[in-house]
This record gives sequence, structure tokens and C-alpha cells, in this order.
Amino acid sequence: MKRLLILIIVASVGWSAYWFIGATGVKTGFSRWFESRQSEGWLAEYDDLSVKGFPNRFDTTFTSLSLADPDTGVAWTLPFFQLFSLSYKPHHIIAVWPHTQTVAYPDQKIDVSSTDMRASLVVGASTLLPLERSNLVIQGLSVTSSADWQFKADNILLAAHHEPDTEATYRIALQADQIVPPVGIRLGTDNTLPNALSTIKADIIASFDQPWNRHAVEVARPQPTSIDVRLAKMAWGDLDLQAAGKVSIDNDGIPTGDITIRATNWRQIIQVARGSGQIPASVMDGVEQGLSLLAGISGNPKTLDIPLEFGNGMTRLGPIPIGPAPRLRLR
Repeated sequence: MKRLLILIIVASVGWSAYWFIGATGVKTGFSRWFESRQSEGWLAEYDDLSVKGFPNRFDTTFTSLSLADPDTGVAWTLPFFQLFSLSYKPHHIIAVWPHTQTVAYPDQKIDVSSTDMRASLVVGASTLLPLERSNLVIQGLSVTSSADWQFKADNILLAAHHEPDTEATYRIALQADQIVPPVGIRLGTDNTLPNALSTIKADIIASFDQPWNRHAVEVARPQPTSIDVRLAKMAWGDLDLQAAGKVSIDNDGIPTGDITIRATNWRQIIQVARGSGQIPASVMDGVEQGLSLLAGISGNPKTLDIPLEFGNGMTRLGPIPIGPAPRLRLR
């Protein structure tokens, strides 16, 4: 009995020492990371950094956190930010955001509010902290920009898993419910479509020029080199859109490839475009006539199966040029 008691005491003392050494290492590591960013010209500040959770967790809390990258001009400020991990499983991290935070870009400031925002992150056993898998859950999201637009969503679930036997390829899944897009892309006056999209779903394989790890924050964001849309779906009132296809992306972020779109009750999206006032009526007339012809050929005037083609820096909807190709770059 006495030996057992001694064993318990020794184990308790050893585990306590392990926790305090680990907590000190966590705090020191974060402090040095902020010092390194400051030496590179970043704004990297916090009012307080604490590590709690004895004996089984490392609960790290930053208060009044501010980060700004001088190369991109992107700044992030929030009243607190928390990272939780089990002391015996430090590579599995839970991140928790506050109900309000601000992201500033050179051309606008974005205020973000949510009722709940948290993520689960599993990283590899390396000092680079390579992403293995992650899940982000957001509830009650509201995004308001100083550029006079707003976005809302009731629920968002975003998951990313590193594909086995690849260097920088990830499978990304998205589901969002009750999404209120910016006013500019809603239907203008006749309210044929509701303000909120009922659901958005996507299953995507994306490859990047480098892996997602801590260098993605410290140095530069990985840039996409190919996107394989296995299936993307959007339901908006009676309008149903589905898309699938693959594009490659060059060093300038210009895509080349085809995405096939199936649109049910597609005329409502024409009304959305007309109502936005962003496209001249004469152009919309030509687009509607061309799509009506394609729908008639398919045998179902309510459904369209058309390729969205990207090539030579341009975007075509079937045979109809609709403008320059988007530039897919992460800042």
C-alpha cells in the first residue's frame, strides 16, 4: 500500500512538472512568434497572453489581439482569441473566436459578428504545423463592409482534409444554410426570389503551390493551381443550380478549363442579373435569347446544361462571351 501511494505521488509530481513545462513552452512559443512578426514589420500585439487548463489541457487566451501584414495590407483585430488542446494530444487544436471581430483590407473594413465561431484543427508533428484536417463551424454570421455591402448566413460548415500521398492537395466540403447575399445580387423589384438562399453545398478537390502550414500566415498564402469541382449545389427559391468540372490556374491566377452548369428554372437568374443593374439591358436581352435557344434544343425549356468555359483570359457561358476570367488569388 505504501509503495502504491509513493507511486501515485511520484506520477502526480511528474505529470504536474510535465504540464507546467508544457504550458511554459506554449506561452514562450507564442511570445516568440509575435516577436518574430514584429521584427518583420508586422503589427502584432496583444494585451495579455495566458495559458491555463491544468492538469489535462493547455487553454491559451489572447486578449485585445491585433495582427496586420504589411505585404498585403490585411489587418485583423478582435477582443480575444482562444486555442485549446489536450496536454497529451497537443497537435489537435480547438480555436474559438469572439462574437465580434474586424478584418481590414486596403479598400474596405469588414465587421464580422456571429453567435458561435469555432474550429477543430489537426496538424502534423512538425515545426511547420502542416494541416492534416480541419472543421470550421459558424452560426448566426453577419458580415458588414464599409464598401456598403452585407452578407448573412444562419449556419456554415467548412471542412478541409489533406489528401493522402499528395504534397498540397486538399478535399474541401462546404454547407451553408439560409444565406442572404449582398443586395446587389438579389432580385431587384419584383421579389420573385426570396432574400435568402436556402442552401449551398460543395465538394471540391483543390491543389496549391505549397502546403497549408504556419508559413501560410507568416510568409504568404498558398495559391491554387487547380480546382476540381466534384459537385456544387445552390437552392434559391425555385431556382436550382448544380455545377461540376475542373480548371487549372496559372501563376497569375487565371483559370483555364470548363465548369458545366445545370440550371433549373434558370430564367430567374436572368431576372436577378437584370434587377442588379450591373449588366446593360441590351446584353441581357442577347444572353436570354441565346440561353432560350440552348434550352429549347435540350428539350426542356426550364432546364439548362451549359459549359462555363475559361480560356485565354476570358469567360464564356456556352457560346456567349460574358467577360474576363476571374483572377483566383488569395491575399
